[in-house]
Amino acid sequence: MSRLNVKMISLFASVGLVLAGCGTGAATKVEKKPEVKAAKQELVSEKYYFTANEGGTISKINVKDNKVAGTIEAEGVVHNIQLSPDGKVVAATLIPESGHGHGGHEGGTSGKVVFYDAFTNELLKEVEVGNHPAHVVYSGDGKYVLTTNNEDDTVSVIDAAAYKVIKTVPTGNGPHGFRVSPDSQFAYIANMGEDTVSVINLETFQEERMKIGSTPVTTGVTKDGKTLAVTLFSENSLAIVDLETKQVAKVEVGTGPAQVYIGPDSKYAYVANQGTEESPSSSMSIVDLEAKTVVDEIKTGNGAHGVTVSNDGKFAYVTNMFDNTVSIIDLASKQVKTIKVGEIPNGITIMN
Repeated sequence: MSRLNVKMISLFASVGLVLAGCGTGAATKVEKKPEVKAAKQELVSEKYYFTANEGGTISKINVKDNKVAGTIEAEGVVHNIQLSPDGKVVAATLIPESGHGHGGHEGGTSGKVVFYDAFTNELLKEVEVGNHPAHVVYSGDGKYVLTTNNEDDTVSVIDAAAYKVIKTVPTGNGPHGFRVSPDSQFAYIANMGEDTVSVINLETFQEERMKIGSTPVTTGVTKDGKTLAVTLFSENSLAIVDLETKQVAKVEVGTGPAQVYIGPDSKYAYVANQGTEESPSSSMSIVDLEAKTVVDEIKTGNGAHGVTVSNDGKFAYVTNMFDNTVSIIDLASKQVKTIKVGEIPNGITIMN
């Protein structure tokens, strides 16, 4: 069985796939102050990216040298992960160990969103959500944290300051990956169990649906809020949607596309092609959103799933689920470096 969601796949199987003491002298004090200040500056300058590992950990990797700087242990499957807009908090979806496998949450065990200090790794809060939480996303204004509940066909809206669920909104069948528009007004949620994307208005919490294509997995939105990108796993394509006219164009990418990430200039979409565990894909497609064509395909590890891009547009980072690795891609030279992370890396997020 493929590990698109590994332990979260009762829905995916039904559609035929599975898809982080001073001295006493004044002179002595004067000498020590610059050292303390330098240490603080060095701490602040460190930046990291994080992978959600379904084996039960979060890998924390230093952007500077691409070395694992820490591992956060979690009691359950860590599926997806995202940093807060200020880069201080990292949120991840967690399926407790008692909720693994088919049959999901017998006895009423709910999933969680867990929040950690991005620098100290301290657990800040656990928030109970619905069954089999899939993706987690902050709104750009930092007001809300949303998570899709894959088995409940809902999305939980969490107050990011209070760490409390304030709203549960119905979606289509099998909600999975999503993004929030740059103006924090809409959430675009891919419903894997049907051929639609749910559009949630984050002011009214009303939901509408757009028909897109077969087995949508995740979405991405351009900075101007005018273009939506949706990976279609069963069609091996990326749907490009004009949000004003609702017209849908499809671009063929690699086999079994999973996540998509819109680059900082909104010109390109970066698509991780996963395939299945039995027949894995190992590439990232780069799609020109205006020309609606693939301009490059770069070799990654097996089961390319999660993808993100640095804010300067210089590097792409792809999790390889079936190799337990991350591919770091220099987007200018197209050179690829591969590092080991935790078991079954899925989602990925980076400080910018």
